[in-house]
Amino acid sequence: MVEQEQLDISNVLIEALPYIKKFHDKKIMIKYGGHAMIDENAMSSTARDTVLLKYVGMQPIVVHGGGPEISRSMDKMGKEAKFIGGLRVTDEETMEIVKMVLVGKINTEIVSKIGLHGGKSLGISGKDDFLLESSKKAPTKIRHENGEILEVDLGYVGKIDRVNSGIIDDLTTKNYIPVISPIGIDQNGNTLNLNADTVAGSIASEVDAEKLIVLTDVPGILTDPNDPESIIRRIRVDELKELVKEGIITGGMIPKVETCINAVENGVKTAHILDGRINHSILLEIFTKHGIGTMIRE
Repeated sequence: MVEQEQLDISNVLIEALPYIKKFHDKKIMIKYGGHAMIDENAMSSTARDTVLLKYVGMQPIVVHGGGPEISRSMDKMGKEAKFIGGLRVTDEETMEIVKMVLVGKINTEIVSKIGLHGGKSLGISGKDDFLLESSKKAPTKIRHENGEILEVDLGYVGKIDRVNSGIIDDLTTKNYIPVISPIGIDQNGNTLNLNADTVAGSIASEVDAEKLIVLTDVPGILTDPNDPESIIRRIRVDELKELVKEGIITGGMIPKVETCINAVENGVKTAHILDGRINHSILLEIFTKHGIGTMIRE
């Protein structure tokens, strides 16, 4: 029994070796989201995986979200979270809470988890060194339940105009794992709330990342949302666009898929959508032949 276990371990290491060689010194963008953000054990497991990537010679970069935590904090403070068509409206007071939660709470928790597992990590936001130069989003058109098209101003919600990746290059060169909060800065120094998936994809493209890994709460891209066995293991960008056009991919998966498409079209070698509820899903995806989620390539 012991010999079989030892053999299994050796086989895992042998299978991982070609991938360790292939991705040595490559930047790997990891977007923490879903279960990997809200469950203590899942976050710890994800942080451990991130540190392991660093120690086998890769350069992991982390972007995190925090929507549910922001809503919980607003509720505790007696501030009602306002959504229109599923999109958060961010007024000035809400923006202060967003900064407090993303930068002051979630970012520091991830940095400390990485540190506990032996990694060197530094938390930054898109405002540091003007990493994410942004501008306020124009009013967004949203279809009301009655079919009417409404034009909605989402407040302090931004779009990325430019990524200044110098600070990230400085940190990875000095063997730090950057942990980035998804807020931007406009030309007047104002803070803007940014979509974390978009931030991860934009930075991944700018730093020539080998991979973009998006952790979420589904096994990957499914042809049937109710059947986990309908997962697509590998798909090309053109095929993925067809699935969106045909309405097979819907709801919250659309922005994640669009982020992956944009990243691959802008130089990222592959994008991956993984189930963050599974321990060590990052390692299983990168270091095994068949992977565990969906891989998107050009």
